[in-house]
Amino acid sequence: MHNADIFGRLTQQFNLPFSNPVLVFSLILLIILLAPIIMGKFRFPGIVGFILAGIAIGPHGLNLLTKNAAIELFSTIGLLYIMFIAGVELDLTEFKQKKHRSLIFGFFTFSIPILIGFPICYYLLGYPLITSALTASMFATHTLVAYPIVSKYGIAKNEAVAISVGGTILTDTAVLILLPVIMGAKDGGLGFNFWLQLMISLSIFAFIMFVLIPPLARWFFSRYQDNKTLPYVFVLFIVFLSAFLSQLGGVEPIIGAFVAGLALNKAVQQSQALMHRIDFVGNAIFIPFFLISVGMLVDLRVLTRGPQATIVAVSLTLGALLGKWLAALSTQKIFKYSPTQRTLIFGLSSAHAAATLAIILVGFKAQIIDDNILNGTIILILVTCVVASFATERAGKKLVKQIDEREKKTLVDETSGNLS
Repeated sequence: MHNADIFGRLTQQFNLPFSNPVLVFSLILLIILLAPIIMGKFRFPGIVGFILAGIAIGPHGLNLLTKNAAIELFSTIGLLYIMFIAGVELDLTEFKQKKHRSLIFGFFTFSIPILIGFPICYYLLGYPLITSALTASMFATHTLVAYPIVSKYGIAKNEAVAISVGGTILTDTAVLILLPVIMGAKDGGLGFNFWLQLMISLSIFAFIMFVLIPPLARWFFSRYQDNKTLPYVFVLFIVFLSAFLSQLGGVEPIIGAFVAGLALNKAVQQSQALMHRIDFVGNAIFIPFFLISVGMLVDLRVLTRGPQATIVAVSLTLGALLGKWLAALSTQKIFKYSPTQRTLIFGLSSAHAAATLAIILVGFKAQIIDDNILNGTIILILVTCVVASFATERAGKKLVKQIDEREKKTLVDETSGNLS
């Protein structure tokens, strides 16, 4: 009887999907440990391993895990962390000097995908006007899923990275503000009060983040600079406070996390130890969690549900990639960037994840978007995340090699000049 009780408890622990939080966390950590090792053997970017692992263990794969509250929490933290790191690692001096370039890239990466997406949805797939407009707006968004690759290669201060990050914020903000406009059009329009409240709340948010937070951060870091944990906890608090405040202001939390990175940029970059802790914890835990959760959304079986589902998925995916490629190409031609920088811009701006999913789920719940577009978007998320990872990895390696070669050439020239 005693043995039967033990066996019963054991089998209960391994019922699918796993519910024991210790077992769930152990499985996630095993994936975070093994995915980069296995992907490294095949020379694939580590992020691809996390997304594929998410597909395998998720509800549409082996059903080992389901999207419960704990995984949602860690996933949200991971996404906010990516946006925060993008803000805190940005070379603000370079960004200010080249801000017009970010504006132009932001315009291209917003408008070109929409100009491609709307005809695909309206004319090719035959969807109504409001459905086509909402789906086309999804084409313009992107998530910096491949940004950890940039951090790994130490090229975050390259101009191509700076304008990609700037363009991300501009296009995602524009789309997430466009979303209530489209929804309002469905419900009969938006009033003056909506725009007034939005402007006032965003002004208050900007005042808090750019006027009040930077001096507070400088004071805190100078007072507790010798403490190993308090500065890091302070940074996390500001990131999530900013994300919450931006949500109160009427925009997505990812915008707030990026703004927190900008607000803390100078204060954090003065401490190498703090910057190291921020990178370490994010890359070890939070960011892999987010990437695994993205994989858990993917249901590859949708491609077997008849030709229409496949046509929609393929059309959306190819249209999204084409739009981002043309935006990167247009930016390269105007500013005379190298082909490697063009690939880097494309890699950073082509992954669709968080904002894309937010838009599509809002449309699906409002019955503007059908099952085919929802499932097609999930496939789009998988394909674009993988393509973005490979493109960024390839461009990152080339850029590092080119920088090394330039430095060696400069050193040789200086040595030759001294000898002569």
